[in-house]
Amino acid sequence: MRIRAAATVLSGAVVLSALVLPSAAQAAERPGAAKDLLAFASPSVEPQDALGGTTFSDGVVNAGKDIVLGVTGKKAVPVTFTAFDVEGVAITQAFLWQGTDSSSTDTITGGLESDDYPTCTETPVQDGYSYSCKTVFTIDPAVAFKDGNGTAGTWKLFLGAYDLYANASYDDDVTRTKIKRAAKLTANASPEPVKKGKTITVTGKLSRANWTTGKYAGYAAQPVQLQFRKKGSSTYTTLKTVKTSSTGTLSTTTKAGTDGYYRFAFAGTTTTGTAKATGDFIDVK
Repeated sequence: MRIRAAATVLSGAVVLSALVLPSAAQAAERPGAAKDLLAFASPSVEPQDALGGTTFSDGVVNAGKDIVLGVTGKKAVPVTFTAFDVEGVAITQAFLWQGTDSSSTDTITGGLESDDYPTCTETPVQDGYSYSCKTVFTIDPAVAFKDGNGTAGTWKLFLGAYDLYANASYDDDVTRTKIKRAAKLTANASPEPVKKGKTITVTGKLSRANWTTGKYAGYAAQPVQLQFRKKGSSTYTTLKTVKTSSTGTLSTTTKAGTDGYYRFAFAGTTTTGTAKATGDFIDVK
């Protein structure tokens, strides 16, 4: 995964200057694929110079699901979108970014670049050409987010293109996605076995990925559900909601009724993914 500093990636000017311009000869004929146009990058395309007529739609990141990342391992994130241009498109580019204004480096807080130029399939349509495009972002949290956890949350998809005459177009908010820190949850029910009607204590811990340290740390003051699944059933029922301690630990009690499994379940937040503990079986005598 290629990652660049926000100041050099995501302003409208720089994103467009990162796109590959078609040569005059290439502009005279329709290219077979964007990947064949690796030629020359313009160093001076400004946002006001974005005079192309390419439009973008149907952007989808990670099949519409949140991007949840732990502390190790790379995650391949697919991105698809549609482009349209009356004259035809030479090449496209995709970025994920955060901030309020893609044309100002002062308001950008993060930037991720796709692995390669999107691959686009051209279809002639009425009044122009439609392109079905796809690319992949391979994100390694140990590299991309090692400097802080503050980038967890909402990210925007920036798409840019050059038409066959080197006119640039871009849309800095085609769609949005969430990049979240992965969570882990444990549960342990005791005593076991237990007599019917006696008290069962269920303990556990909620932790989440800390991209800065490369470890998981306790997640404090979060609501977590205690759930029960009767032996022979496939459905969990929520018994109560408890909050984690300052270190992410959990402890609560319930009465023994019948054989079954106890677990904790966490619904997640805007910056952290969901988590469910493995059910712990209690034999009721």
